[in-house]
Amino acid sequence: MSQLILASQSASRRAMLEAAGVPFTAEAAGVDEAAVKESLAADGVDGRALADALAELKAVKLSRRYPDALVLGCDSTVATADGTLIDKAETRDEARAQLRMLAGTTHRLSSAAVVAQNGVAIWRHVDTARLTMRPFTDAFLDAYLDAEWPAIGGCVGGYRLEARGVQLFARIEGDHFTILGLPLLPLLAWVRDRGVLPA
Repeated sequence: MSQLILASQSASRRAMLEAAGVPFTAEAAGVDEAAVKESLAADGVDGRALADALAELKAVKLSRRYPDALVLGCDSTVATADGTLIDKAETRDEARAQLRMLAGTTHRLSSAAVVAQNGVAIWRHVDTARLTMRPFTDAFLDAYLDAEWPAIGGCVGGYRLEARGVQLFARIEGDHFTILGLPLLPLLAWVRDRGVLPA
């Protein structure tokens, strides 16, 4: 049975794998995401392709350290209707501005999963969901940030759907796990085929 390593310290991704009963260890890949995003964005890469590229970079980099293991790299991006990419907010004020901008609009969240072995990507899946944020008052937004900041600082888009972030939305089209940051069902099917889980 191959060892599965999650190339991430994401609490939500760890929680999904643990809840699904997938045996794994987790270790940060040590990738300079900001530099990669800047470079790829300059080349006009869209959110879906950016999530895929970052997930592959993380998986491949850590896979070189653990060549016999199956290394899972993941990434998620949020893009507005016009394709503008939204990054993780570094401050509460940034989160407030992002959420105010997204209010009353539909955005796309893409989550990618790439598995590498021996420094080579051997499996990948990218999925995209469409989320429509409802219009909300400044009073609601401030109360939301009082409750959720700084926990949402590590969340692209400024929300955790598994927490109070669900109150921001009027409509969601897409897979719940994708929105949490990992296209879990396709990954489970693949790891069963590889013998990480019983079939």
